[in-house]
Amino acid sequence: MNDATALTANGATNAAADRSRLLVPLGLLALYVIWGSTYLGIRFALESWPPFLLAGVRFLIAGVLLFGYLRLRGVAAPTPRQWRNAAVVGTLLLGLGNGLVCFAEERVSSGVAAVAVASMPLFAALFGSWYGHRPNRRETLGLLIGFAGVVVLNLGSDLSGSRIAALALLLAAAAWAFGSVWSKQQDMPAGPMNTAAQMLCGSVALLLMGLAGGERLPAHPALHANLALAYLVVVGSLIGFSAYLYVLKHARPVLATSYAYVNPPVAVLFGMLLAGEYIGPFELAGMAVILLGVAAITLARQKRA
Repeated sequence: MNDATALTANGATNAAADRSRLLVPLGLLALYVIWGSTYLGIRFALESWPPFLLAGVRFLIAGVLLFGYLRLRGVAAPTPRQWRNAAVVGTLLLGLGNGLVCFAEERVSSGVAAVAVASMPLFAALFGSWYGHRPNRRETLGLLIGFAGVVVLNLGSDLSGSRIAALALLLAAAAWAFGSVWSKQQDMPAGPMNTAAQMLCGSVALLLMGLAGGERLPAHPALHANLALAYLVVVGSLIGFSAYLYVLKHARPVLATSYAYVNPPVAVLFGMLLAGEYIGPFELAGMAVILLGVAAITLARQKRA
């Protein structure tokens, strides 16, 4: 390699590094705000749309747009085995994970729903032990702290008055966590195609669940509900997942998944400012304890690595 070629290569490397230093923080900010705001977006959309059909239509539109874009760019379609795995993961993450959150938000505030879903990393650590990732003492302590936070959260007036919502939110967190852990052991599509395939498969599961439960598409949905749905499709799904994939590729996983710490308080803030939601002392205490447990697990894994 001559000097000119070396200088060109170094220049390109430095430019890519500079771009990454700028875009990673922007991507993280997008994740913190966007995924924290989707809980309130779901609440607004639920004023006209039934829960499972809402989520099904959201991911169907987003999945078709993303899949079509990737195919036009020449990205290979998933293999039959990858479609099967995407169907399982999409049903767990989106069908049960997101669908049950929408179901629960008919009964509790968006902020409380976000706080309950913050228990997801705790379930992920627990399910990871099934595949040989045994928790060490600090991780076990984090699990115990986190689940204590779940107990405190369920003492709050919102969830204590709606046991079915509490159960739905815990099942949603557990399904998302198990799907995430299980997918790491499987042959999944690469990159954004994985997201597109999961959205398409998850949307089918959601639409079937909604129709089987007697849900019907709204005849005359309110404008603000349709705008909320459009926000969930474009900003929450397409832009949010794109930002996540970029950050996951260019930053440490611990940093990329830090949205789990930030989304609950962001969701609570949006709910209080834009929807007049009230978050009581049990909910705030539960959020603090859950996030303390998640932080303990994350720090323990960093030290073990």
